[in-house]
Amino acid sequence: MEEIYKFSAVIHKEDKWYVSWCPELDVASQGETIEETIDKLKEAV
Repeated sequence: MEEIYKFSAVIHKEDKWYVSWCPELDVASQGETIEETIDKLKEAV
């Protein structure tokens, strides 16, 4: 059986980069677009 987890993502802009952070796991990522940042955060999680 597959388990599904839901986590929060906090996204803010620093200069030309968007930074995303998952507070529950204390994992962060960055990208040039919001979509790219979210995809990279999912990969990191």
